Amino acid sequence: MARPPHLSRTEFEKLVEKAIGELPESFRSRLDNVVIAIEDEPTDEDYELTGTPEDEDLFGIFRGPMRTEMSWNMLPTLPPQAVVFRGPILRNTGSNREAVKEIKDTLVHELGHYFGLEDDEMPS
Repeated sequence: MARPPHLSRTEFEKLVEKAIGELPESFRSRLDNVVIAIEDEPTDEDYELTGTPEDEDLFGIFRGPMRTEMSWNMLPTLPPQAVVFRGPILRNTGSNREAVKEIKDTLVHELGHYFGLEDDEMPS
């Protein structure tokens, strides 16, 4: 694999924006109350919540209730978050193009959880 891209936080944010812009409009239009967040690295709790072995890189996580679990009588909470982890993605890609593809794939996967899909139901 080529050398991983070295991107500042600002440059990475621009790639995330590009990946969001490449999502189908029908998908993006349903995300008005979902926060897309960028964090540098996953926490131990993120690994625990996802069941990901700590020797594997975790590219993203979904935090919050699935859309299918929300109801009108729920107490107010923070909005759901689809989080993209900058460090693992950059370590596992060799170019900006690969990074954008991985960001997009990660967002689709994490946002799939928002729409009620479990890991084994995600498109591959």
